[in-house]
Amino acid sequence: MGESKRGLLERLNADAVICAEGYLFELERRGYLSAGAYVPEVVLDHPDAVRQLHREFLRAGSDVIEAFTYYGHREKLRIIGKEDLLEPLNRQALELAKEVAQEATDEPALVAGNICNTNIYDPGEPGTEDSCRAMFAEQVGWAADAGVDFVVGETFTWTREAEIALEIIKQTDLPAVVTLAIPAEGKTRDGDLPAEACRRLEDAGADVVGLNCYRGPATTLELLEQIRERVNCHVAGLPVPYRTNAEQPTFFHLPDPACDCLPAEGTFPIALDPFTCNRFEMAAFARACYDAGIRYIGVCCGGAPHHVRAIAEALGRRPPASRYSPDLTKHFAFGTDESLKEVNVGYRDRM
Repeated sequence: MGESKRGLLERLNADAVICAEGYLFELERRGYLSAGAYVPEVVLDHPDAVRQLHREFLRAGSDVIEAFTYYGHREKLRIIGKEDLLEPLNRQALELAKEVAQEATDEPALVAGNICNTNIYDPGEPGTEDSCRAMFAEQVGWAADAGVDFVVGETFTWTREAEIALEIIKQTDLPAVVTLAIPAEGKTRDGDLPAEACRRLEDAGADVVGLNCYRGPATTLELLEQIRERVNCHVAGLPVPYRTNAEQPTFFHLPDPACDCLPAEGTFPIALDPFTCNRFEMAAFARACYDAGIRYIGVCCGGAPHHVRAIAEALGRRPPASRYSPDLTKHFAFGTDESLKEVNVGYRDRM
């Protein structure tokens, strides 16, 4: 382990910072939380599962261990009748992130606190801002107590809700990364274009602004480039690893005509498998981001360690997991190694 630990902005000023997200979808796929409510009870019920995923993302090249407190807020715990677990869940998630961050083979990984969309913000509802502010203050306070390196506020569809989150983060003097999730119409729900909303957040004190979730690489990159042109601070891009397109710019309504056994609600969120980006697509996204001057790069819901490793390798890195990167020259039928048996190599076109 290295002797010193650089902060977020120092690292961003020097090179890219990779941030692995995707805990909700990956832990649901592994059978540790329920799709729908998506409450991270796994933090308390199966902490070793969270540790393991943190480790896998770290080995794959993530510079950040983000505490799994996404949707660990009061409103989500209210829905499942477990508000009493709010503080224990948050504090445990933060401790798990801190623990694994120390396992980095070079300098320790950065530890990020996390807050997100409250699902209660309503500009037409009196008192909604105060309710959001109180929810953010709880989680940010616990993150600051835990000694995190910075705080991520993410997946905001309302510019104003993001501003409230930023206000609370900045009270701690910790660096703030604030990212928006842009609906299909291409604007925040307040009516702001992404670049306009990000400029507002920069003006309000955000250290990093950008986009996460909702959109895949194909429908995120252009918006990120517009943001990069509009703001002076660092820009973050963390798309979902799904093949969204111009007709379906978000992953909520992707149709799958090849499957006649889907539930009535469609492919989102538990039948998106056919639309998953491969590792090469995520690598290409990372490289395009870097070339466009975007330095905080990662993957959101649906992301897995192989996506993170591909991002790291695209940026010229060799994380520990690269020891096991593919070497198809050794494949028994499709390889090129001279020691392979012709009886198998010669049969490849008939397989």
